[in-house]
Amino acid sequence: MHYILSGDIGGTQTRLRISATDQREPLLQKTFPSNHYPGLVEIIDEFLRQANSTAIAAACLALAGPVLGRRVQLTNLPWAVDADQIAKRFNISRVSLINDFEAVGMAIEAMQPQDLLTLQPGTAQQENETRLVVGAGTGLGVALLTWQQGNYSVHPSEGGHMDFAPSDATQYELLHYLQKRYGHVSYERIVSGPGLLAIYEFLRDSGRALPSEKLLKAMAAIDAAAAIAQGAQQDQEPIAVMALNLFVSIYGAFVGNLALVSLPHGGIYVAGGIAAKIAPVMQQGEFIRAFRDKGRFAGLLQTLPVHIVVNPDIGLLGAQRVAQRTDSNMGQELHL
Repeated sequence: MHYILSGDIGGTQTRLRISATDQREPLLQKTFPSNHYPGLVEIIDEFLRQANSTAIAAACLALAGPVLGRRVQLTNLPWAVDADQIAKRFNISRVSLINDFEAVGMAIEAMQPQDLLTLQPGTAQQENETRLVVGAGTGLGVALLTWQQGNYSVHPSEGGHMDFAPSDATQYELLHYLQKRYGHVSYERIVSGPGLLAIYEFLRDSGRALPSEKLLKAMAAIDAAAAIAQGAQQDQEPIAVMALNLFVSIYGAFVGNLALVSLPHGGIYVAGGIAAKIAPVMQQGEFIRAFRDKGRFAGLLQTLPVHIVVNPDIGLLGAQRVAQRTDSNMGQELHL
């Protein structure tokens, strides 16, 4: 029996799994805090030692950054991942590197009903229509899926780095606030974990609201963005509620912009590490309101299905599918 290694490597967490070539369920799966390690090699080494030196025939690693070759610099980590180095170090015959949202796209076809939460049903989906995958986590990922030669092909992108386009006076103030800090302000500067923290800081520094001692203690004790999301949903902390609502509104507008570009009648899949954790807020209506708020094209956007991916392992599943096909020598292109 052949065993494969799959990885979903993000700015916050690195998730690894070992599975048999012909099985979906993992033999071993672990999550590691990315910034606690000097590089990916050290994490893989620790993981494989826990796996009792299981021989790996093929590997696919999904990386949060543009993948242009065999050596990739991650966007939100000071790591360079070298496929050939990993293959040699761990005696793996085939090591593939793909973009993290390419991995999400690869997994869409394998999703089960329980893996999705529908925000907007849209109209009846036509077969083989374009699909859009987008998601905020440490960064902001985007990928398109188009039907080609009997299969879906995944087209990764860096769409999260498009210029932020404010839609009201508050958002214009937010833009100016962030321009002083960064110069160029992309959507990822706002629609991401660090972006939620930046929104909170804008609201605080502009005098719109101040945090309670409870929120400040929570932000010091755990990830600041997670504390803000928790404070909004569990404690109804005013500044946290304002920050999360503004985040959700800008998120929805961004996805609506992408939908106008791609017309994804096959569905929009909102993945990433944040959407599932704030699903109750996403369901309250502001996300879809902002998504549809495109003037004469509001009616068109209402026809597009929009789902939240609630399966946290979707990136791993996509990487696993690539590794399985690599090991089986089933084609060189990434087709579903």
